[in-house]
Amino acid sequence: MTERRTNRRRRTLLTGKIIFNQRSSVITCVVRNLSDTGACLEIPATLNVPDAFELKIEPGGARSQCRIVWRLATRIGVAFD
Repeated sequence: MTERRTNRRRRTLLTGKIIFNQRSSVITCVVRNLSDTGACLEIPATLNVPDAFELKIEPGGARSQCRIVWRLATRIGVAFD
């Protein structure tokens, strides 16, 4: 598989929250890897996750607007806007 990322991602095991629907819906996720431009998120199912959302990463509470660039059954790849 050809690597298309512009920035190298570092492996992580952080807790994240996918926030959408005018901040009324939240899905807890695991941030599996992270870079300055994107991340890989693991969740039980990706079907109900919208194409764009806010991601909050703990600890520290860093927030980023994201858009999905790929989607599998339990993982999504996101790019930070």
